[in-house]
Amino acid sequence: MLWAMDTTKLISIIGAGLAGSEAALQLADRGFSVRLVEMRPEKGTPVHKTGLCAELVCSNSLKSTKPESAAGMLKAELAALGSQVHAAALDNAVAAGGALAVDREAFARQITQRIQEHPGISLEHAEVRSVQQACEGADAVILASGPLTSDALAESLSQITGSDHMAFYDAAAPIVMADSLDMGKLFRQSRYEDAGGQVGDYLNAPFSREEYEAFIEQLIGADRVIRREFETRDLFQACQPIEEIARKGVDAPRFGTLKPVGLTDPATGRRPWAALQLRAEDAHGESYNLVGFQTNLTFPEQKRVFRMIPGLEQAEFARYGVMHRNTFINAPKLLTPELRLRSTGGVDVPVFVAGQLAGTEGYCEAIRSGLHAALHVAALLGDVEAPQLPVETAFGALLAYATDPDTVDYQPMHVNFGIMEPLEQRIRNKGQRYAAYAERGSQALERYCDELRACGLLGCAGEAVGHGA
Repeated sequence: MLWAMDTTKLISIIGAGLAGSEAALQLADRGFSVRLVEMRPEKGTPVHKTGLCAELVCSNSLKSTKPESAAGMLKAELAALGSQVHAAALDNAVAAGGALAVDREAFARQITQRIQEHPGISLEHAEVRSVQQACEGADAVILASGPLTSDALAESLSQITGSDHMAFYDAAAPIVMADSLDMGKLFRQSRYEDAGGQVGDYLNAPFSREEYEAFIEQLIGADRVIRREFETRDLFQACQPIEEIARKGVDAPRFGTLKPVGLTDPATGRRPWAALQLRAEDAHGESYNLVGFQTNLTFPEQKRVFRMIPGLEQAEFARYGVMHRNTFINAPKLLTPELRLRSTGGVDVPVFVAGQLAGTEGYCEAIRSGLHAALHVAALLGDVEAPQLPVETAFGALLAYATDPDTVDYQPMHVNFGIMEPLEQRIRNKGQRYAAYAERGSQALERYCDELRACGLLGCAGEAVGHGA
């Protein structure tokens, strides 16, 4: 059953990055009128070089294509749902082993050309300075202005959502997979609990004096990411990296992040010289956050140095720590699972948020969020009830995590197995377990696509319905 789109409906999309470009093409293909506004090149950013849509400013890699990886699962979702930006990435792929990497200029030019030539899209180059301005004349708005959202628009969004729900830098500690930890060396305990008493909320990695001093020596000497001036202006004052704390003195972390106060190591019956606490990152205890370990080390150095921590010798990182300028909202408190703002402070136009501004991390995650927002805008304006995205899918798991009001201290996240619902039966072999996640996700994705087709939101083989269908 296909439903007729109302071409008189206008959607304003702010930002022509990966998320905004995907959303614009999806909605225009469904017969809606789209106004896509990108401030570049009229107003530049410290990292963008052009005014092209979907310009990649960091790596040109969209990560693994391996089907049994979380990144591969996400790409399968994009293909099944007819992502145009993902298709353009495939068109402009360059050799990258098991990853999808692109010729970034050719990729951006192809997306830009598609948008410019689409009869349903009006591409404008101007700065939108407020949410109210974005809503003028629109039936719905998607904010996809990215991590370098202009100060004026960020301030307007902050006024609507509340300043407590906006962040202007990314300071995320690493996350490690639970099954890669050596539980023989770690112990579970919260501070000031009696050893052997009630099970604590934290895992603890106890250091001997010798282990601690060797770790600090390597931490201080490790290679760091070279920061841009616009990123460092206020960042380190707001959140000190663990290696900067260590530079203040060898014992500085031991009286802060690594303080052993209130802990008793069951193996010795004594307080350790120092201790790292690990907090469960998800409700199922599949992954753990290294508490207080915000860091500016390069990814290879994080892997090398943090594997010196007792119990983390074989740690598998679900996410490395990052520190950089990144404007994003507190998604768990502000967004519904449809990526719509729960409250718009009196603005009477529905406002959706996609891309990194919504608190996702990663290129394909941004593309997928733009597609997700577009589907729900189309459903809302077409008076259709959209099916719920299954949590067994890669993006469904990320969405459930990112929009769960119980999620605290939220930092941008990419898809990974650590936030997925555990399998019904535990599989010890990692390769087999990941394959099982992928198979379960594939089945859930197939059901979801069938439901989208049944309500007219998706055509055959992932094609949009509406314009040209």
